[in-house]
Amino acid sequence: MSNDYENDVLTQKIIGCCYKVHSSLGPGFIEKIYAKALQHQLAKEDLSFEIEKEFNVYFDEQFVGKFRCDLFIENKVIVELKSVTGFIPKLFQSQLLSYLKASKVKVGLLINFGNPSCEVKRFSV
Repeated sequence: MSNDYENDVLTQKIIGCCYKVHSSLGPGFIEKIYAKALQHQLAKEDLSFEIEKEFNVYFDEQFVGKFRCDLFIENKVIVELKSVTGFIPKLFQSQLLSYLKASKVKVGLLINFGNPSCEVKRFSV
């Protein structure tokens, strides 16, 4: 089984958890509520995750700081959660892409719970 296929199956499972949370709670809550609900659902699906996992950032082989992602699932997927109405600002996409590059993690999901439909954007580097 190729690593890409494995990550696709994993991201599909994560996305399914997000849809369950959104269909139950609907839009309108703050990000923290969706995060807690998603953590509960991920645990029910036997997915391992770290909350606000910290990664180091290097420039020119020098340590320049750290960032924290919302969730790091199965040591393979960075998940950033948002609860915004309307279009997801480009800034959030850029943020996730920078996180992937800095962490050397291959796959990330940007999830927005703020609209009537749960929005998911999958990124891979």
